[in-house]
Amino acid sequence: MNILTPDFLASIYQKEKESTLHGKWITYKDIENLFKKYQLVFDVSQIGTSEENRPINQLKIGKGPKKILLWSQMHGNESTGTKALFDIFNCFLNSTKQELTTILKECTLVFIPMLNPDGAQAYTRVNANDIDLNRDAVDKKAKESKLLRNILEDFNPEFCFNLHDQRTIFNVEGTNNPATISFLAPSEEKTRVLTTGRKTTMNVIVAMNKMLQNIIPNFVGRYTDEFYPTATGDNFQKLGYNTILIESGHYPNDYQREESRKFTFFSILQGVYHIATASNFTDYEDYFSIPNNDKIFFDVIHRFPNSKNDVAYQYKDEIINNKLVSKLIKIEEDSLKGKIGHNEIVFES
Repeated sequence: MNILTPDFLASIYQKEKESTLHGKWITYKDIENLFKKYQLVFDVSQIGTSEENRPINQLKIGKGPKKILLWSQMHGNESTGTKALFDIFNCFLNSTKQELTTILKECTLVFIPMLNPDGAQAYTRVNANDIDLNRDAVDKKAKESKLLRNILEDFNPEFCFNLHDQRTIFNVEGTNNPATISFLAPSEEKTRVLTTGRKTTMNVIVAMNKMLQNIIPNFVGRYTDEFYPTATGDNFQKLGYNTILIESGHYPNDYQREESRKFTFFSILQGVYHIATASNFTDYEDYFSIPNNDKIFFDVIHRFPNSKNDVAYQYKDEIINNKLVSKLIKIEEDSLKGKIGHNEIVFES
């Protein structure tokens, strides 16, 4: 496996990070003017509209035989992958690094950086008709779901990257580290059988994990592969499109998901580079050495040393007066034994 070095990744990220995008609330208005500059090297097109008629755009680049489809923000309030994609667009726009030219020679890349612009505007998981696009792969009730399926079938990619955010509750099993990045090779049916497609998907994840272990060791988890009959990744995998799920999670003191953005950028670039340079995708066993996600975290815990009445809180994000506001909400828990707060306050008796 050809693993990108930490120095290369850090250097190119520092140069190409899209400075106009920051924080968790990323809407179509934040990205619409960026598409103009990418027309210099990408084929940029509007491929459809959302339920509320906001544009949905596609960027295409590369001339290689290995086809890769990447999309983000099918959940409108999960924007870390979107930010990372625009950082990657800048790499292809500005850099002539050998690693990038190799990708463009060997691969054809299609990106949909914001599949659910209505959900992005409202900062909700669902679309304007209250449909979770990630659970609409069978019925395809939403315009956005139909659009994604049409692109999938027309482009016929060998690999897909499905980009999401995960909650701050997750840790890497066996550690007190948050699961900053979690990977999943989705199951194709309820027995979770290891098909050739899943093994191929796992192989790409192994390469991404090897890279991250050089940078954030023990901050990488494996998302549950429970089969969801209506989920996008599960159905695309079942249809023969090798689908890599990346869940961008929490990093210490990173509630704006800017460090997580960086590691998501690293992961996508490594995954695509591995696909570009690999002659086969047969080695997959190390996928199972990635620890599972566990759930030991709350955002804040108030500790009362002489009492059993510790109190846990989670942040709830809301749009108030056109600003994203995070409020602490008390969580009803019978016991906080074994639980950890990203922030803990100890009260004297």
